[in-house]
Amino acid sequence: MAKTIYIGILMVMIGSCISTKNIGYFNNASETEYASTSGAETAIQANDILSISISSLNPEASAIFNTTNGQSNNINTSNGNVTQPSGYLVNAEGFIQLPILGNIQSAGLTKKQLKEKIANTIVEKKLLVDPIVSIRHLNFEVTVIGEVGRPMVIPVPNEKISLLTALGQAGDITVYGKKDNVLVIRESNGKKVVKRINLNTADFLNSAYYYLKPNDIVYVEPNKNKLASVSRGRQLLPALLSGLSVVVIVLDRIF
Repeated sequence: MAKTIYIGILMVMIGSCISTKNIGYFNNASETEYASTSGAETAIQANDILSISISSLNPEASAIFNTTNGQSNNINTSNGNVTQPSGYLVNAEGFIQLPILGNIQSAGLTKKQLKEKIANTIVEKKLLVDPIVSIRHLNFEVTVIGEVGRPMVIPVPNEKISLLTALGQAGDITVYGKKDNVLVIRESNGKKVVKRINLNTADFLNSAYYYLKPNDIVYVEPNKNKLASVSRGRQLLPALLSGLSVVVIVLDRIF
C-alpha cells in the first residue's frame, strides 16, 4: 500500500514539473551579431493622435499653424476626469484638419511622408519660407495580457519599444506562461494579423516583431501545467468542502 502511494506521489510530481528548457529565453543564442530589426516606419492610421508643430524663420507667421496643438480635453468617465492627449486626431476617413491648410490626408503615410506633404503644401501656398515640420504620436501604446506578472496597457512616449521591454514592464512571463508561443496581434491595412513568437530561440532577434507597433496586443498563453493546476483545484474544491461539512457536523454533535 505504501509503495503504491509513493509511486502515485512521484507521478504527480513528475507531471507537474516544468521543463527547464522552456523557462529561459534564447536557449540557442550564440555570441555573434544580429542584424537590426527596427523595420520600416509605422504608417499612420485612423484614430491616431498626432502632435504636429510647424516652425520657420518667422515665428509670428508660424504661430498660427500651432494654435490647436497645445490644447487638451478633459473627458468625464466612471473613474473620474481623464485628460485626452493634445494634438490632431486622424478621423475615420484618414484626414487631419490643420489651421489654414484644412483637411490633410494622413492615414497610410509615414510620419516622414506626412512631414514632407505638409511642408510642400505650405511652400506651394507661399505661407512660409523653409518650414520645419515635426510630428509625434501621442497615443502610442501596447497591451500585454495573459500569463505575465502585471497585465497592463503600456504608453510609449518615445515611440519605440521592443517585445522584451514590454514583457519586462508587465512583470515578465510567469512560470506558467508559454515562452515558445507568444501571440502578437497587430492591425495592418484594416486587418488583424496574428503572429506567434518563440522566445526560446534566438531567431526572434532577427524578427520583424522584435519591436512593437502602436496598438499591438501581446498575449502570453498559459501552459499545460497552469491548466492542470486549475483543473486539480476544481476537482479538489468539492472534496474539501465536503470534508469541512463532515467536520462541522461532527463538532456540532460533540459539543
